[in-house]
Parts: sequence; structure tokens; C-alpha cells
Amino acid sequence: MKLESTEFEWLRWSLVFVWLATAGVSVWELDGQSRALLVNAGVHNTTWADGLTVAGAAADGLLGVAMAWRPSRVVYLAALALMLVMTVAATLLAPTLWLHPLGPLTKNVPIAVGLLVLARQSA
Repeated sequence: MKLESTEFEWLRWSLVFVWLATAGVSVWELDGQSRALLVNAGVHNTTWADGLTVAGAAADGLLGVAMAWRPSRVVYLAALALMLVMTVAATLLAPTLWLHPLGPLTKNVPIAVGLLVLARQSA
């Protein structure tokens, strides 16, 4: 089944929003939730925690911009790869995130499917 162009664009722009919002919120909450998540997971050096958060936010932001300006199969697969790496890292550092009622990790399953659909239809 192939998506209509309007459906494709809605899916693409919704994922652009997710990536850019995640980047922005990660930096906005640098002294709050972002740092606390890593510190609670064992990264007690706040410089390292902040550096990891900013690096992740930069990667998310770059992928969000790439999805908006230069969408391609490579970009979607790169976003999927980064999301998988971050999901595995989060699972190792804070496995209870899988049980969070707002689904910070469980949401990655449908997002991964969306990225795979976009990648497949961009080939």
C-alpha cells in the first residue's frame, strides 16, 4: 500500500515536529528533566550529562531540519538509527521508562513504523 502524497506529507511533517520539539525541549529542560534523567541513571557528572543532552538535542535538531528541507530515504533511516540507539541507551539507563504512562519509550514503536514507511516510499 502506498500513501497518497497528502498522507505522506502529514506523516513527514508530524515527524519533523517530533524531532525539532524533542531537540528544543531537551535543551530547554537542560537543568531539569534532561539532566535528572541522566543523573538518576548513573551519570553523576553534570558536565557529562549536559554534554550528552546537548549532543542528542543537536542530532535530533539536525535530523528534524533534514527531514524538513531534504527529506530522503537516508535521512529517515538515519533518524530511525538514532532513535534506536537512544531507545537502547534509555532502556539500559532507565528501563522503567517503558512503564511510564505517557510512553517516552513506547511511542518509539509507532514512530519507527512511520519512519520505515517514509523510507520505503522515498526509495
